[in-house]
Amino acid sequence: MPASRTKPAWTRWAGAAVVAAIVLAALWPFLPQIGAGFGDVGLHAPRWELWRRLPWVVQLHVYAALVALAVGAVILLRPKGRGLHKTLGWTWVAAMGATAVSSLFITGLNGGFYSFVHLLSGWTIIALPMAIFAIRNRKVAAHRRAMTGMFVGGLLVAGALTFIPGRVMFEMFFG
Repeated sequence: MPASRTKPAWTRWAGAAVVAAIVLAALWPFLPQIGAGFGDVGLHAPRWELWRRLPWVVQLHVYAALVALAVGAVILLRPKGRGLHKTLGWTWVAAMGATAVSSLFITGLNGGFYSFVHLLSGWTIIALPMAIFAIRNRKVAAHRRAMTGMFVGGLLVAGALTFIPGRVMFEMFFG
């Protein structure tokens, strides 16, 4: 009988370290803004005039991300593998796809060029079909890891980065 293999201790924290490194790398260009932007911070009613001035592709991106956030939260809290999970899952895939693709047309933050955050969009565009392929081949663990990774990294982390001082979402709610 073969001896069972145990994972090395470093694998427990390696994933968190990689995520932390990605977040730090994404925030690095904005550190001066982050430090300086908290001078006049205060929670207030949303400034909807800023929203109305945004291009339609940015509005589509935000709407799709909010749908993905809401549907994804429901999916994570409910039982998996049943009809509702599959229906909500396809809704989530469509919303995440729309969020990722629309972000490719949003480059104003980085002087008209793609930023490090766009790597999350590229990864989402690649990982969505891979996760669907995984579940169709009954690889539940791979499907779960991919979908959870996209929810946390592609949605929550990227969404949190929109609230950096100087960006539109920060200005709408805090600036």
